[in-house]
Amino acid sequence: MRNGRTSTTLALAALLIAGCTSGGGTRSQDGSPQAEGPVAKLAITPADGTKKVAPDTGISVKVTDGKVTKVTVADAKGRQVTGSAAADGTWRPRWPLRPATSYTVSAQATGTDGKAVTGQASFTTLKPQRALQSGMSPLDGEKVGVGMPVQLLLSQPVTSKRDRAAVERSLVVEMSEPVEGAWSWVSDREVQFRPREYWPVGEKVKVVAHLAGLRAGQGLWGTKDRSLSFTVGPRHVTKVDADDHEAVVTAGGKVVRTIPVSLGKPGDDSYSGTMIAQEKAAETVMDSATIGKPGEYRIKTKWNVRMTYSGTFFHAAPWSTGAQGNSNVSHGCVNASPADARWFYDFTQRGDVIQVKGTSRKLEFGNGPTPWAKSWDEWLAGSAAGRPTTG
Repeated sequence: MRNGRTSTTLALAALLIAGCTSGGGTRSQDGSPQAEGPVAKLAITPADGTKKVAPDTGISVKVTDGKVTKVTVADAKGRQVTGSAAADGTWRPRWPLRPATSYTVSAQATGTDGKAVTGQASFTTLKPQRALQSGMSPLDGEKVGVGMPVQLLLSQPVTSKRDRAAVERSLVVEMSEPVEGAWSWVSDREVQFRPREYWPVGEKVKVVAHLAGLRAGQGLWGTKDRSLSFTVGPRHVTKVDADDHEAVVTAGGKVVRTIPVSLGKPGDDSYSGTMIAQEKAAETVMDSATIGKPGEYRIKTKWNVRMTYSGTFFHAAPWSTGAQGNSNVSHGCVNASPADARWFYDFTQRGDVIQVKGTSRKLEFGNGPTPWAKSWDEWLAGSAAGRPTTG
């Protein structure tokens, strides 16, 4: 009888233990109750409702007792911002946020309890004290010559090396045939891109300036991105010799025309150096007042191809046809007959290369787009980033 009572008591104890554990949490190895994991908590910075946030500020998404699984950032129109998260939980956009724009951060996390949590925060970026506006060349969709640089023109000076490097990092050049090239500063308001050698014929180039939200100085922020695409046309190189008084025009390395010319007379010497066709005008007025010599001449000219900002042109000069091919009598331009000038005007693309030699006056870098006035090493020295790139 004693043994029967003992067996019944043990069976009841087992049932009681089973009743205590069914449907209840978990237990540790020693049998004591073990609590479920805590619920995850999200913290987003900038906090909801924050104003005047710097566009280059990182977005912090922190989670306690869990792991962040997704972060999205979008503006008020629902356009998502591309970016990535670092190990410390800071999410950074690929390019800066736009100034004076509202953004919403949406985050998801999974807690140690296995449950998902979500969080949101909206903020607005600052309105710049000073706005950095821009312009670009060549024109979007233009076909250009092999010597054409890309020009980025800025409305405000960018002076420090750090800020110039930031501008360069915002500029993306994509090429159908990748070649080595680099940006170089012409002035504190202009930076240009050129390939190491002339562009390959048929090259397709796309340039994107991610300037919106770029910090370019104290209180100075970019407000708008810019982009352009262009293609490179036939390889046109013209060699002008002041001693031989002729211009030898080539296409694809073959001579297509030899033009008798007259260059600048002594005291009005033409520039020697490698220039490009900067712009074209079928008709214009040449006025000596623009070069500080009012009253010396003011005459209408035809078939003008500009070579420098300071006023060097390849143009028709019917008054000097007797000198063309034998002497230099111009005020610094390259004079040709009306028929030859018309042909050259029609033949020429913006960006075609024009090389002049034999004069005592050297082309100055920055006299218009003159990237070929510098060697490659000199060009790289003008880059704040100090390195070439390939598209």
